[in-house]
Amino acid sequence: MLLIQYKSATGDRRVGILNGDTVTAITGYATTLELAQAAIAQGKGLAVLADAAAKGDTESYEAIAQAGRVLAPLDHPDAAHTYVTGTGLTHLGSADTRDAMHKKIGGDVETLSDSMKMFRMGVEGGKPEAGKAGVQPEWFYKGDGSIVRASGQDMEMPDFSLDGGEEPEIAGLYVIGDDGQPYRVGFAIGNEFSDHVTERQNYLYLAHSKLRNCGIGPALLVGELPAHVEGVSRIRAADGSVRWEKAFVSGEQNMSHTIGNLEYHHFKYGLFNRPGDVHIHFFGTATLSFADNISVQAGETFEVESPQFGPALRNKLAVQSTQFAKVKTL
Repeated sequence: MLLIQYKSATGDRRVGILNGDTVTAITGYATTLELAQAAIAQGKGLAVLADAAAKGDTESYEAIAQAGRVLAPLDHPDAAHTYVTGTGLTHLGSADTRDAMHKKIGGDVETLSDSMKMFRMGVEGGKPEAGKAGVQPEWFYKGDGSIVRASGQDMEMPDFSLDGGEEPEIAGLYVIGDDGQPYRVGFAIGNEFSDHVTERQNYLYLAHSKLRNCGIGPALLVGELPAHVEGVSRIRAADGSVRWEKAFVSGEQNMSHTIGNLEYHHFKYGLFNRPGDVHIHFFGTATLSFADNISVQAGETFEVESPQFGPALRNKLAVQSTQFAKVKTL
């Protein structure tokens, strides 16, 4: 099942089931968060509850998208109660990339860079037996809900950025129950979007490079993530032509960690188990236009698409003016 959040023609919030180009509104719930919280309270699966309530009006998804009414598939009314985080060095990539990576991490571990050491740790211990914790992944914080961009919205790069590059990924979307239990609502395609030039200067700049916008959606895939996910990442020039394109893969079959292990090492912290909060957690990628020496320019569009997730995620790159306010002493 695919769910989307959107606004009606009159501006009211809706959550609906997407089937092809048809969106059927779910009655009784204006948001995915409300639907998820009801499913938790009633002890029902999200798909079961959504299907039973899909009795509203129908609309064309394309018409909704063209009108700019698509919303991120999960959000919180208070952006400060949404955590956006992620893990890196988790994907094995294509067969060629995988072979090259294994050659890089072979031999004496002390000769490896810190990044390659982390990748090797994941390959060796990222898929533990059921019920056990594996090795910790690389982890980073991106921001709160204010940085999330829905499909069709601009991806804003601060004017002090050295680069604005896409990262086509799968994100897990979660709601924390009243008892502090994390519940996975589903998965969505995403563009994790980072400043790779800043990160390349020194890996300790990773934290700075990640404090950027991100794209999520448009659809939420309810249920388990397929073991193998295929997609395509594109950069479109201002005239709409494809400037760069490359396939990407995800899912546990193409990862050095299990989804469960990545989730364990995120939610093991009490900070991330606060009732009512929303979490968007990116699982990583092995495909970047930056690796092919592409520098995306303002006015160009990022496009991330995977058939299993319905419509493509599209965001145009824009530059955001930044004012450096002087800190005042009270």
